[in-house]
Amino acid sequence: MRFVSLLLFGLFLAFAGLARADDAPAGEKAPEHRITQSPSYLMVDPLYETIVDDDKPCGLLMVGIGLDVPDPVLRAEVTRIMPVLRDAYVRNLMNFSATSVHPWEQPDVEEIADRLQRVTDRALHKTGARVLLAQVALRLMK
Repeated sequence: MRFVSLLLFGLFLAFAGLARADDAPAGEKAPEHRITQSPSYLMVDPLYETIVDDDKPCGLLMVGIGLDVPDPVLRAEVTRIMPVLRDAYVRNLMNFSATSVHPWEQPDVEEIADRLQRVTDRALHKTGARVLLAQVALRLMK
């Protein structure tokens, strides 16, 4: 009885493997993983800043954003200068976290979004790239 069930299980696995092999032809590459279906969306790696209270680090501010750039020419420019944009974002958030973020209250997400939008427009020398705020989180140390 045990032998028969093992034999049936082995046959099932063999047929399942053959069925999967038929699904993806050998010449095709694997599908590309995309964050969104929109071709105008560019993801920016999360930005982290230290929260200081009484001249001691007491936590981290994490900001996750993306950029919506419908114009393909401007999107190529944004992709090219992404390191400059990230540096400008980090510097601006460093100033913001030093002056406006306190461990006992939530940061103002509208102010963060407005600041990052101004930084984007200034770095690109024009409008057209929209900052999409995905996440703002505080992690406090004990």
